[in-house]
Amino acid sequence: MRDILEQVHSWVASGDPVALATVVSTWGSSPRAVGARMAVRADGAMTGSVSGGCVEGAVVQEAQDILGGAPSHLIQFGVADETAWEVGLACGGSIEVFVQPLDPDLLEPLAEGYEARLTRVMATVIAGPERMMGATGIFDHEDLIAGAWPDELIVEALGWIAATFERGSPGREQVEFNGEELEVFIDLLLPTPTIIMIGGVHISIALAEMARSLGYRTIVIDPRKYFATQERFPAIDQLIQSWPEEGFKAVGIDASTAVVVLTHDPKIDDPALKLALHSPAFYVGALGSRTTHAKRMERLRQDGLSNEMLARLQAPIGLDLGARTPHEIALSILAEITASRHGMLATTS
Repeated sequence: MRDILEQVHSWVASGDPVALATVVSTWGSSPRAVGARMAVRADGAMTGSVSGGCVEGAVVQEAQDILGGAPSHLIQFGVADETAWEVGLACGGSIEVFVQPLDPDLLEPLAEGYEARLTRVMATVIAGPERMMGATGIFDHEDLIAGAWPDELIVEALGWIAATFERGSPGREQVEFNGEELEVFIDLLLPTPTIIMIGGVHISIALAEMARSLGYRTIVIDPRKYFATQERFPAIDQLIQSWPEEGFKAVGIDASTAVVVLTHDPKIDDPALKLALHSPAFYVGALGSRTTHAKRMERLRQDGLSNEMLARLQAPIGLDLGARTPHEIALSILAEITASRHGMLATTS
């Protein structure tokens, strides 16, 4: 939702009604993950994607029908479906997409949550009686924040919400409400992923450029003012000329943060690693040869870090791509961060 919010807000501010299409299930080689969204205006303009181009045309037509008064509904595209072949879903997978009118009252709470880097949950009724279809609520850990959600379902919903926060991924729930069966899609709305680079070195310049193109918020922290300059990092989201402890306090580290330590200077790198390894960051990596890393590990052990904590540290940093240039090394780092973010990276030992 985060990636389409700005465009949707612009359409709504101009008075345009908008339909929202959400991937709620996938099987096999589906092009987009569960939770991928696309918004559609009445004239067919769209932002976002539910299939990387395979079924967008058909979904746009469904969205236009809904904006014209048709009820919200769940549609399925699969390799065995004639419609799916016609629209080009020949990748061997299947997806279910729920299409509904967008409630404009959800936009501000969504924007505020992303701005404050809060993790929230959005629950939507995707199957059940027509009057309930598309009912959507935004929740934090404790209560409903916004949306059209039945009061009688809030208490029960909080149980699903807690499970979703703990699981860290979307899910679906079968619910009985007033004697009727409902199905609810529960999505986790995560803050913008962030990469914090310790050291304004050449690799950081390349990494910041690449990371921004993948939607990361990019931050460089370096107390050496001749490294951390706006001239060297013209498009960085945040540049902090301070020691890591002060920099981390200024920006915060959460579960959507990757920390990349690059200076080769133990006076800067070691304090940054001690803080990052104690944090909820989903990735912590450090530049250096195997010999340098062995010495670093010994220093960190002497400073009290446990083997379990040190196992989180990815070093030497980056997937082994045979990288040599700063841009190649940045690519290997970003590849490793991507693997970690999607649960495809084993910790070191």
